Amino acid sequence: MPMKTKGMMSRRSFMKLSGTAAAIAATSGPSRVLHALVAQEGGAGEDPIRQVFSACDMCFNKCGLIARVEEGFVKKLDPNPKSLKSRGMLCARGNAGVQQLYDPDRLKYPLLRKGQRGEGKWQRLSWDQALDHAAEQMERIGEKYTRCGFLFMAGTDMQSTFVHQFAEVYGSYNVISHESNCLVSRNRAFLDTYGVVPTPDVIHSKYVIMPGANRFEALVTPDSIDLMAAMQNGCKLVVLDPRFTKTAALADEWFAIKPGTDMAFFLAIAQVLISEKLYDQKFVAEKTNGFDELRAHVQKYTPEWAAGETEIPAADIRRLARELAAAAPAAMVYPGRRSSDYRDSTQIRRSFAIVNALLGNWDREGGLIVPKKIKTGSMWLDAPFYDDNPDDRVDAGRAQMMFDEEGSFKHTRDAVIEGKPYPVKGWFTYKTNPMQTGANRNKTIEMINKLDFMMTVDIVMSDTAWMADLVLPAPSYLERQDPVSAFMASSSCSGVMTRDPVVPALFESRPVFWIVKELARRLDLAEHFDYTIEDFRKVQLKELPEVAKALKNDGVYNIVGHIHGIHKDKPFKTRSKKIELFNSRYEENGIDPMPVYSPPQPVPKNHFRIVVGRNAYITQSASTNNAVLWELERENSLWIHPVPAKTLGIQHGERVEVKSSAGKGRLKARVTEATRPDTVYMDT
Repeated sequence: MPMKTKGMMSRRSFMKLSGTAAAIAATSGPSRVLHALVAQEGGAGEDPIRQVFSACDMCFNKCGLIARVEEGFVKKLDPNPKSLKSRGMLCARGNAGVQQLYDPDRLKYPLLRKGQRGEGKWQRLSWDQALDHAAEQMERIGEKYTRCGFLFMAGTDMQSTFVHQFAEVYGSYNVISHESNCLVSRNRAFLDTYGVVPTPDVIHSKYVIMPGANRFEALVTPDSIDLMAAMQNGCKLVVLDPRFTKTAALADEWFAIKPGTDMAFFLAIAQVLISEKLYDQKFVAEKTNGFDELRAHVQKYTPEWAAGETEIPAADIRRLARELAAAAPAAMVYPGRRSSDYRDSTQIRRSFAIVNALLGNWDREGGLIVPKKIKTGSMWLDAPFYDDNPDDRVDAGRAQMMFDEEGSFKHTRDAVIEGKPYPVKGWFTYKTNPMQTGANRNKTIEMINKLDFMMTVDIVMSDTAWMADLVLPAPSYLERQDPVSAFMASSSCSGVMTRDPVVPALFESRPVFWIVKELARRLDLAEHFDYTIEDFRKVQLKELPEVAKALKNDGVYNIVGHIHGIHKDKPFKTRSKKIELFNSRYEENGIDPMPVYSPPQPVPKNHFRIVVGRNAYITQSASTNNAVLWELERENSLWIHPVPAKTLGIQHGERVEVKSSAGKGRLKARVTEATRPDTVYMDT
């Protein structure tokens, strides 16, 4: 976007301008707003041009970037060519990080709710007033209901660790990771099968079946780029999706599978592999547990049976199984990051894991691997003991096989609503939006209305923040210092990154680390946060001087080297020390030890199965209000097939009401043959 160089204002004047930002936004288009806020005169004495290393935070991926700063303003974000993780790329969302920084609608100062929850009436507070109020509420709830009466939830952010530490110091073990609304079923399935969550080595693969994931649009940069490279080298891509996605458009084959039947397809694939002895017999005999049970279990799941469930011809299912086996071990069922979620989605992912095991692709080129991940140091934490606390998390016993360190949002929500086994009356959220990501928004509202106090720390006024009692403004990733983060994103990119401020924080935004330090001081817990982020990073890198040097010189530290066969002859971190085709722990807990298929619930006449997903521009509340991205995707739409659209009298572009048991909304209809007649689709 062209920027003017004359007639500009000072940075101090820009700060004053922020008070009229809302009016600007109301009278100007998105591009004009960006121009009005960015094209200002820099402060005196600032370097005319600087280039600063950083890592993108517009989604979870954290691609390496270099910010171009001119006269105190970020003018452009470029990919960091030294970052193997991002492959020298920066997507549309990454480029729009500048707009997040200069968004006129971002949160600017602390806000206290004055009306009913969700009414949108707020009172501006000073930071001292806001933090005093928050500390008073936390103290009151802790004394009245025990410290576990306060709930904590943080997104995948480099500073989320401080929220978790604060929860521990405060005395609550009711901590929910947002992954329980996102990745927990995938992670649980592969951990319970392999003892670890593997990484798909797609760049070396010769055959990939991708169920439900839309990797060329809902971008995960390393996998997206690596898969494109693999296809150029002859890899076959088969997509199973009720919708003709951008990934399906580029695939060798696309099958419009009936929603909710993915498990049926893969159980049939397993049946063919076993009955025709196409599986890796040596690998299965040496490295798996429960093969005899699996062989008996899948006998009934034939391609002919699966064809009736999936609406994919039996001949195609059988052919795909044979092709998959012929390409093995450089072949895979793509394990995620995201695939289709449905009832019993953990067992659906277990069927993916089992087929991969039959292919013998573990720790093999083009299969599932576990690259080395660098281990950083950690700061010791001696949290107080509160003898009046209950014995367990509020969701204990409600979610089987849940991770010890994080609770289930769904089951915690139920416990809060019911007030059992004990009351939870407070909630601290940071950069996560369960009002949007949690299934059944009405139940989340019911949960919030059971609380005495809710506080949210975020950059923008998300759906969740809108329901809070206290909203605190956080800086964007371009304005803050973060601890070191070790990453492992694909087969060829493990490493370490961090962030330093590119420009000073705007408005009254404060990082969550500062917020929890201030809360800790007010709650007589300051001794547990008697350090700076710089101190924290020094502890992390104490034994890694080469990492510290690379971060300073290159903005990233990459791990390169041999990645295949590094786990040869090592036991798996499972009960049997092998891949668990049959899971005895499941059996002991009353869970099916192998995936057992149940057909999806029938859809009444003139009703549809709704499917949701991601596009390349919007990642929930992190980018929903971004004016640059809004120019690319101005309005969400509902995809509907022409046949039912005609039956219901729906015209393309007409606004329709979408209603389910969880709620309703109005969207423009997109009449297209790119979705099944029984399925409608919308972005989330």
